Amino acid sequence: MRIRTMTADDRHEVAELIYASINVWYQSHGLPQIFHGGPHVTEVFYDVYSVLDPGHAVVAENTETGRLMGSCFYHPREHHVSLGIMNVHPHYFGCGAGRELLKAITDYTDQNGYKALRLVQSALNLDSFSLYNKAGFVPRCAYQDMLIAVPEDGLAFRHAGLEHVRDATLDDVAGISRLEMEVSGITREQDYRYLIENDLGFWHSSVYEGDDGRIEGFLVSSAHEAMNMIGPGVTRSEEQAAALILRELDQHRGRTPAFVVPVEKERLVRQLYDWGARNCELHFCQVRGKFQPYRGVNLPTFLPESG
Repeated sequence: MRIRTMTADDRHEVAELIYASINVWYQSHGLPQIFHGGPHVTEVFYDVYSVLDPGHAVVAENTETGRLMGSCFYHPREHHVSLGIMNVHPHYFGCGAGRELLKAITDYTDQNGYKALRLVQSALNLDSFSLYNKAGFVPRCAYQDMLIAVPEDGLAFRHAGLEHVRDATLDDVAGISRLEMEVSGITREQDYRYLIENDLGFWHSSVYEGDDGRIEGFLVSSAHEAMNMIGPGVTRSEEQAAALILRELDQHRGRTPAFVVPVEKERLVRQLYDWGARNCELHFCQVRGKFQPYRGVNLPTFLPESG
């Protein structure tokens, strides 16, 4: 194999690779497939990351056939590099393609002076857990993936603080950046701008504005058919997180969005159960390098992934 930079000509084959890799892995472990509708739905990963981080994706190519064996996206940010979705084609499971892709990104991180490489990884996949763990990643936070079926007429719930939640604007970017730096030790202004601008039409972004006008929380959601999820987001408190989640759930009437919640945030988890949430998976925040413990609530997602 050879590792090379992903190009626009790879777009469709990468989408097929992601669609097959994720679905085959889940089905082979007795779980339902994640993606539906055909490989065109997973073209969204290339479409998003090629705008956010052009040139920051790699593929493992079979030098005999020219076919792609694996792919991975990564995103350099102000203080860290984030490792996005990594996939190996089912025909090449266990052949070392994932290890070589990961090495290319750890080498990039080290050679460019970044202090941390971060990702969110399924706790169900012990092969990938071992891959990252052997490469120096340390699990720093555990999350439970939850689902709520939202009725066509919306959820009939209220929550204290909901009156502080409003749609995000580009004027909020600086405040969002300050908040995430304080809570998580990272910042990613280009992501906030991209998500709020919403050129692709399936993002929605909210902020929690305190009485003093400061941004105390933000949360994004995606209505794309391949990624109907709430996140990313950060808040100072569990109550603010609940208010933002309730606001974003209302953007998805008639659907069942997923979201990822820190397992140790007991009040938030209990509130979500009261609203009808059920668990569907577990994930870890894994960090290779510098890590600041969260000083609030971190609500990650898988597109765009930030750890």
